[in-house]
Amino acid sequence: MPIVTIQQFPRDLAQKRELARRITEAFAEVYGTKPESVQVFFSEVDGESWAKGGVMGCDTPSR
Repeated sequence: MPIVTIQQFPRDLAQKRELARRITEAFAEVYGTKPESVQVFFSEVDGESWAKGGVMGCDTPSR
C-alpha cells in the first residue's frame, strides 16, 4: 500500500483534495495499485514552525 506524506504550508481544502486525487491516480496508473490502497498524509507547517538559512519562516519578508 503506497503511503505519500506531503509537508507544506497550509493550503485550501479544495487544493488538497485535487492533489490527493492526482497523486492517487498516478500511483494507480504507474504501480498498478487499487486507488483505495493509496494513502496521502498532509502535514501542514506554519511560519513559526520552520526556518530556512537560520531565519524563521514568519520573519521572512516574502511570507
